[in-house]
Amino acid sequence: MAVQEPPNARDANPPGAARTAAARRVNSSPWSWLLIVPFIGVLIPAFYNKKDPELGDVPFFYWYQMLWIVISVAITIVVYRATRGER
Repeated sequence: MAVQEPPNARDANPPGAARTAAARRVNSSPWSWLLIVPFIGVLIPAFYNKKDPELGDVPFFYWYQMLWIVISVAITIVVYRATRGER
């Protein structure tokens, strides 16, 4: 019985497949930089670790974070729509 060698990984993929897969993984759109804004907004607790000003009876600490959820969703929608044609 003859022993078969495992197929070489390089032979399994066409020559341009690795290059296209790598190009697809990297989104070089400047719109992607907007996704950093929500991260920075909640990254440093010293910005929002306080009680005042209150919104109704809700301390600043809580409504500031809830506001960033809404802002993050809006920014994600903007980036998605702006980069939709690049895929």
